[in-house]
Amino acid sequence: MKPKKKIALMIVLIIIAVMMSLPFFWMLITSIKPDTELFSWPPSFIPKNITLEHYAEVFHTKDFGRYFANSLIVACLSVVINLFFCSLAGYAFARLDFKGKNFAFIVLLSTMMIPIQVTLIPTFILVKSFPLAGGNNVFGQGGIGFLNSYFGLAVPHIMSVFGVFIMRQFYMQFPKELSEAARIDGANEIRIFTRIFLPLGKPALSTLAIFSFTQAWDDFLWPLIVTSENSMRTLQLGLEVFKSRSSADWGPLMACTSLAIVPVLIIFTVLQKYFTDTALTSGIK
Repeated sequence: MKPKKKIALMIVLIIIAVMMSLPFFWMLITSIKPDTELFSWPPSFIPKNITLEHYAEVFHTKDFGRYFANSLIVACLSVVINLFFCSLAGYAFARLDFKGKNFAFIVLLSTMMIPIQVTLIPTFILVKSFPLAGGNNVFGQGGIGFLNSYFGLAVPHIMSVFGVFIMRQFYMQFPKELSEAARIDGANEIRIFTRIFLPLGKPALSTLAIFSFTQAWDDFLWPLIVTSENSMRTLQLGLEVFKSRSSADWGPLMACTSLAIVPVLIIFTVLQKYFTDTALTSGIK
């Protein structure tokens, strides 16, 4: 690429990056502004007086720690189960030969076109009517099933079609000779998967972990439906504590939102190297 085009491209990318980061910058600035400066005009990008009173109010909120812990448990549970099932399914579609494999994979991909709103009611009925859970009998009647539970909160995130697609595409880039050499040495499919392909799949697994954690952490609609007890509310629902029907307590709300993005930033920073490796090798055979 010519130097002039490269410089022009860098300028455009910097402008886009600044535009994308402005909402986050404004959120952080608002969280450390005193109440007297929140609605001042003209608005100040740099607060005259920095205060941490909004963060103190968040930590003194009765159930903030509970909301944060619930979101963390559900997100981690979703990541672990999602990685387990998606890695197995991705390996099966990529490396095993069985009748109807391509048709089954196409049908699986087609479910990505179904809006989440369409599956909310069937998923809720499934969670509520799960047999022998939450007081239910063997027919799924008489109790609440997995409502107001961590497993119930994680149900929509424990199997991702997108995750299966990622793992399949990643495992397909390895040569067949790798599996054949292991079979000649007497290894069965489980051993081939756990000893060879699972360790090699760290980049794809890390990428899927980032997406799974973010999706579960940011979910609002499903926790709102599946929980009725305040002790099982997640952090995204907890943000509503600082909002009313006609107004919002913007200082604590922005402080709580700033704290809410910290786990996502941490997991992305830790797994960034593997995430980049997956992006670079996704098109290499």
